[in-house]
Amino acid sequence: MNITRRSLQNAAALTVLGALVATPALAQEKPKVALVMKSLANEFFRTMEDGAKAHQKAHSGQYTLIASGIKDETDTAAQIKLVEQMMAQKVDALVIAPADSKALVPVLKTAIDKGILVVNIDNQLDAGALKEKGIQVPFVGPDNRAGAKLVGDYLAKSLKAGDKVGIIEGVSTTFNAQQRTLGFQDAMKTVGATVVGVQSGQWEIDKGNTVASGMLREHPDLKALLCGNDSMALGAVAAVKAAGKTGKVMVVGYDNIGAIKPMLLDGRVLATADQFGAKQAVFGIETALKALAAKQHQADMPAMVKTDVVLVTKDTVK
Repeated sequence: MNITRRSLQNAAALTVLGALVATPALAQEKPKVALVMKSLANEFFRTMEDGAKAHQKAHSGQYTLIASGIKDETDTAAQIKLVEQMMAQKVDALVIAPADSKALVPVLKTAIDKGILVVNIDNQLDAGALKEKGIQVPFVGPDNRAGAKLVGDYLAKSLKAGDKVGIIEGVSTTFNAQQRTLGFQDAMKTVGATVVGVQSGQWEIDKGNTVASGMLREHPDLKALLCGNDSMALGAVAAVKAAGKTGKVMVVGYDNIGAIKPMLLDGRVLATADQFGAKQAVFGIETALKALAAKQHQADMPAMVKTDVVLVTKDTVK
C-alpha cells in the first residue's frame, strides 16, 4: 500500500511539474504582433487602434497585440525607435503605417533580418528603397490615387474649365500623400480646372489651416481646396470661415473621420473618401497571422493585398 501510495504521489507531482513546465511553452506559442502607427493625435489612427484592439479582444486566444504610435506625423525618428523597441520585445510580426516611405526601410530590414514578419499598411513603402535593401514588404491597403480621384471627380461636377483650385498635400515624402495628390490632379485635369498650387499641410489641422489661409489670400478667386486627409480639411474649413468665404470655396478631404461628418451634412465639406480605418490594421494583422500560421518567410508573403476605398458625400454619410 505504501509503495502504491508513494507511486501515486510521485505521479501526481510529476503531472503538476509537467504542467508548470508546459505552461510557459504554451504561452510562447501565441504570436506577439506589434502595431506601429503614425500620430495618435489624428482621429484616423485612433480609430485604427480601436479596431485593432477590438479584433485582438475577439481573438485573444490567437495572438497578443502591442499597439503604439507617435505624437507628431513627421517624427520619423520616434517611429524608428518604436520599431527598435518592438524588436527588443521580440515580437513575431510587425504591422506598420510608416511616417516616411523611405526613412523606415533600413530599420524594417533589421527587423526582417531578426526573423520578424513585417506588413505595411496605410502608407506604402518606397519600392526603390525596398529594392535597395533587398527586401519585400507586403502592402495591405487601398489605391490612394483611385480614392482621391473619386473625391476629385465628385468635386469636378461643381467646377468648370479654368476654375482655380488648391491642393493641400500630406507629408510630401510619403507615398500615400503623393498618390492622393496625383488622384486629385487627375480629376482636375479632366474637368480643366487650374491647380494654382500644391503645398504640404503635413496631415495636421493647424498646418492645413495655415496653408489654406495662404492660398485664399494669394488667390481671392479660388473655388476649391482639395485636402489629402480630413484633419487638413478641418483646418481648411476654419480658414474658409475666417476669410468670410463659407459657401463660396468648396472643401474636400480623405479618410471619413467622425469629426468630418457634420460638415458633410451641412455642406462645409463636399466629399471625402472612406478607406475603412478601423479595418486597415486588422487586414494587416490578419495577413501577418496567416503568414505566421503557414510558417512563411518574408519573401513568401504576397506583394499586395488591396482593400476598399469609397466616396462619401452628404447623401451617403452614415
